[in-house]
Amino acid sequence: MTRPGLRVTTAVIGLTLAAALFAPAPALAAEAVVLAQGHTDAIDVHYEGGALKLKVKDDTISPAVVRDPADVTFQVLPAAETVVPDLPAFAFLGSPGSKIWMLPQVQDPALLWPGWNTTTLGSGVFAGDKVTISLTGVDGPGDVTLFDTNSLGTPNIKFRSNDGLPDKLDVPVHTHAHAGWVFSAPGTYTLKFQADATLANGTKLSTGPVDYRFVVGDTQSTVGLSITGMPEGDQQPGTAVTLQAVQSPQGSLTRYQWFSKKQGDSDYTAIEGETGAAYRFTATRALNGAEYLVKLYDGSTVVASSDPAWLWVAFPDDSSSTAKTVTATINASDGALVISVDPENRTVTLPAAALSAAGDRWESNGALQPVTVTDTRAAQPGWTVSGQVADGFRNSEGKTFAGGYLGWTPSVTTQGDQQGVIAGPVSAPYVSGQPGTGLGGSAALASAPNGKGRGTAQLDAALKLSVPTDTAAGTYTGTLTLTAI
Repeated sequence: MTRPGLRVTTAVIGLTLAAALFAPAPALAAEAVVLAQGHTDAIDVHYEGGALKLKVKDDTISPAVVRDPADVTFQVLPAAETVVPDLPAFAFLGSPGSKIWMLPQVQDPALLWPGWNTTTLGSGVFAGDKVTISLTGVDGPGDVTLFDTNSLGTPNIKFRSNDGLPDKLDVPVHTHAHAGWVFSAPGTYTLKFQADATLANGTKLSTGPVDYRFVVGDTQSTVGLSITGMPEGDQQPGTAVTLQAVQSPQGSLTRYQWFSKKQGDSDYTAIEGETGAAYRFTATRALNGAEYLVKLYDGSTVVASSDPAWLWVAFPDDSSSTAKTVTATINASDGALVISVDPENRTVTLPAAALSAAGDRWESNGALQPVTVTDTRAAQPGWTVSGQVADGFRNSEGKTFAGGYLGWTPSVTTQGDQQGVIAGPVSAPYVSGQPGTGLGGSAALASAPNGKGRGTAQLDAALKLSVPTDTAAGTYTGTLTLTAI
């Protein structure tokens, strides 16, 4: 916009948005692990490259990863020991009072909570929009039963090894479900699961039998500790890094301490305040060649220590928006309109996306971080700041989704006493059939009316990413362009 006698300049700031690691992660985690506590989709059905596959979605760490079943041991801890209830409806589990080891249908934080998942499968791909999951074999010291209960507590058997196998279960696409897993004796079991489906064109698909290893009861094993999440190769400055401590087997201890050693340091230094299983930080050139390790504690005793992990950081790319400082001014006699973002805030990393309550979207919430607008123009013409992700988001494999799937709720965090800055309206992520285009089109972050813009204001916004469940897995990046005029 222009006003007589006043030259107005538009200031453009490029923000890089790392738009969430979608669960499941794009590649299989290669390390062997023991899963003993927390949520996991043990039977995670995928359709990739024209083939049906069984994987394990590991939600016991954040962000979640997808694993090959051959790399996973499922631990049924001693705390899972219980007895068969003295109720006729549960006679299929054995004699009343006899010992069983059960991972319950409803989550117990002290135990593993395995389920099955078909949420990555798209509608219209398979005949009847369903796949069939089968338990084809059990090798172990006892019997295995999977069952769930309805709202009245009546059990419904899904799979049962002692009355003949295979047992088959038809599962619709977009399903995420849990059941009770019951083992009649301690020891090591190999469960063989298989997924079958028919494509809409009549082509039949099968994974064939896939081995799942379960260890029931006390293994008396030593705890191992490793670090996952360290990126391979040189990272660009500004890259968000999340390191995760992984116990093997998982246990009840949760106190960690992260340590770092930069190039030139003689020893590791404890990172203040970093005592959780995950350590998040931003890669900078100063951290090139830094080493990181984590220790697990039982009180003040070190139970396990990881091997070191190295970080390599490249020199900044001169063309990268994270390496630029962009300001815009007009003639000093008229004052200036300046929009700026602290260089440390030019990369916004959203948390790993999680399945929505309705099970039909991957969603993640984050914050834009401060955007500063300073107006020193004597004429006080007012101003508007808007934002847009015009070119959408892209991952390393070339997969994309539109910028409209990102929305925001703007806010004004601070402003001058004489200012009248107003936050822009909520711009909701795009959903088919509903109003709202998200940030695929220009959306107002904030505005100051005529006579109320002079001074310095800080703006922010709560960000919400919401994409369909058939979005390809990966880490996506896009550029949010902020314009002040």
